[in-house]
Amino acid sequence: MQWAPLGPAEPVPPPLPPTRVDFTGNRPEFRKMVTKGAMLELVTFGFYRFWLVTDIRRHLWSNTSIDGDAAEYTGRAKELLIGFLIALAILVPIYLGYFLVGIEFERWKGFASTPLFIAFYAFGQFAIFRARRYRLTRTVWRGVRFWMDGSGWAYSFRAMLWGLLVFLTFGLALPWREASLERYKMQHTYFGDLQGDFEGDGWEFFKRGWWLWLLTPLALLFFPAAPFLYAEFKAREWRWWLNGIRIGGVSLSSDLPHNAFYGLYWKVIGWWMLLSVLFGFYAAGAAGIVAAAGGAPVGPDAIARNIPLLTMLVIGYLALALALNVVMRMYLQHDMWLKASETLVVHDIGVAADVRASGELASALGEGFADGLDVAGF
Repeated sequence: MQWAPLGPAEPVPPPLPPTRVDFTGNRPEFRKMVTKGAMLELVTFGFYRFWLVTDIRRHLWSNTSIDGDAAEYTGRAKELLIGFLIALAILVPIYLGYFLVGIEFERWKGFASTPLFIAFYAFGQFAIFRARRYRLTRTVWRGVRFWMDGSGWAYSFRAMLWGLLVFLTFGLALPWREASLERYKMQHTYFGDLQGDFEGDGWEFFKRGWWLWLLTPLALLFFPAAPFLYAEFKAREWRWWLNGIRIGGVSLSSDLPHNAFYGLYWKVIGWWMLLSVLFGFYAAGAAGIVAAAGGAPVGPDAIARNIPLLTMLVIGYLALALALNVVMRMYLQHDMWLKASETLVVHDIGVAADVRASGELASALGEGFADGLDVAGF
């Protein structure tokens, strides 16, 4: 027998209204943090970068709030350092073997070492996937951790095939490559027991920026056009990417304007030109001081034989590189994060109200590989 419920059925509550993402980070505080970090990187020969990267992530995560609750980054610098050292112990013999085998191969036949370049590209893609897994498992919101499954080598294989297709089509297949790889990453991404997905498609991305592909040869010939073109491409890519992200029933949308990043890239270029000029004056001054002290040898290898001048130039070059890192972190991390987050809207956030924690922590070795191959993100 079936019993009908007495009285009217309980009404289904309406979905929560869309909520905006709030970023409350203090720019002077961030600038002070990355400047101090750059100076400590200089005196620690770069090893402080693990602590600096951790501080940057904590700053960005903790100042980004969704529905009134900020995210939390639980990664530790010591994890990154240990992961990097383990990866270095693996990568150094590979680098050495690659160098020696590459020399021997080229002695017999030109371009014979190309397979080795391809192997390193494949390993780099594997490292990118594993580094993303590490960052997600150290990201917590409302007490629930993000996590990933999936195979880094399967991702690398896909990236290799798509990379070949992009090469053969002179870049036209890039939108479909990005959509396919992002879909693989998101379908293996979880927030607790909510599975992610990516609904952006290559054709939509292609329609957004096909004309940029046509203008690329012009930008290569006329440098002032290149920053505008690249900034336009990145803004359109960011908007397409954000609009395609799904976590369970939660979706994102963004109205990031196409010119959002123009000023950021031009500011980086302006600082790069200014710092390069200052380095030129510094190098000239260092050479003058050494010459005045009577320690300037002559000949084509004069700089290599002048240890004081060589030391001063190396210190100046490191200072230049770290200063450029400060500039890039300010404009291409903090300010870009701000511009993207202030246009971001989260829909159906109520779906994430009853999420069960799941997943396990990932090793920092993946990020160590990514850092060793210089493909790590922030």
